Amino acid sequence: MFDHLLNTEQRRVRDEARKFVKDTPRQLILDMDEETIRFPREWLREAGRRNLLGVRHPVEWGGRGLDWVAASAVSEEIGSLSYELACVFGVGADLVCDAIIKHGTDDQKHRYVKPLLAGEIFAAECLTEPRGGSDFFGATCTAEDKGDYFLLNGQKRFIVGGEGADYFLLYARTDSDPKAPPQQSISCFIVDRGPGVEMKYLYGLMGCRGGGTARLVFKDVRIPRANLVGELHGAYPVFTTMMVPERLGTAAMTTGPARAALDIATLYSSRRKAFGQVINRFQGVSFQVAEAATLLDASRALVYATATAADSGMNTDQLRRMVSETKKFVTESCQKVVHNAMQVVGGIGYTNVLPLERIYRDIRLASIWTGTNEVMSMIVAHEWYREAKAARQTRDYLADAPESEAADELIYE
Repeated sequence: MFDHLLNTEQRRVRDEARKFVKDTPRQLILDMDEETIRFPREWLREAGRRNLLGVRHPVEWGGRGLDWVAASAVSEEIGSLSYELACVFGVGADLVCDAIIKHGTDDQKHRYVKPLLAGEIFAAECLTEPRGGSDFFGATCTAEDKGDYFLLNGQKRFIVGGEGADYFLLYARTDSDPKAPPQQSISCFIVDRGPGVEMKYLYGLMGCRGGGTARLVFKDVRIPRANLVGELHGAYPVFTTMMVPERLGTAAMTTGPARAALDIATLYSSRRKAFGQVINRFQGVSFQVAEAATLLDASRALVYATATAADSGMNTDQLRRMVSETKKFVTESCQKVVHNAMQVVGGIGYTNVLPLERIYRDIRLASIWTGTNEVMSMIVAHEWYREAKAARQTRDYLADAPESEAADELIYE
């Protein structure tokens, strides 16, 4: 029902993604969840061969030159297949490549973006550290300036693709002065997997398995100066732009598994009989499906609205609020969709006879990664109050009450 929001080219690439999803073998998903496959290299290579990676990036660097709406439609399709496949699909092609395209050199784009979008190499983003996640500017990884190169030491954890990536987009402290402003102390680098880069620990995850989520240790790693992304001590603008693909991408792909779960519940409740009739005749069932369908449609509508805003060049601060609202609303709503689907299906949904239990485990990540939803609320509140102060409404709504002039009753201090 949302096809009217997509133009011909956006529908075409969406349909190509659907074909890719249909062609993906069932066994890949099962093997990833069992972790007999720890990183889906061949699947990513095939996505690259089909030119589905980074569809919104410029054609000259291997993308299709499309937009956020097209990318969101593709992300939903990939998410309907597997949330973890959507994670690895987006981390390298959307997050890492986005940073290099917007802030990197042409040489970096040739060496790292083009081959990744072709499915020849893989990348991961290294942001979270063992001592904290949301406290990005408290990073303790250090990159000491040695002139022609930087010497990197430290650790990063929860790195999706840490087991399989060929290179990492990594943030490290480059100004050792403790009095230096945190936002002016960190730099962004491209770090090749090589000497001094060690995968120390592969996490046993509740869900989203098979993506090689690891803790990485960097010991005396030499980073060529040519691999500095943006300016020295200038990671803040890189980080700021990365928040859009991280959080809008998360919202878009989260609609996928919710859609799959609702499809399972709809089909099951149309066939299953109890008390002499099909269970979708019972309001206790059909109302839960109706609520889930409403939440899913509202989520997709908000994704497309925010994608359109991003494509329009909306003011950065306003876009940051809108993206944060979208990430929070969509991830929580889609988790509710999956919850309802499991309630409708009942006990069999709690077994591995149906994929609902995997979807339920996988989608729990959505409201945690790329910034917890509590952080999203902080951003929304901050930007909302700032915007309201800067641009008051044309009407004084406080005055629209019979006793609005009773000044003694409006006590603010």
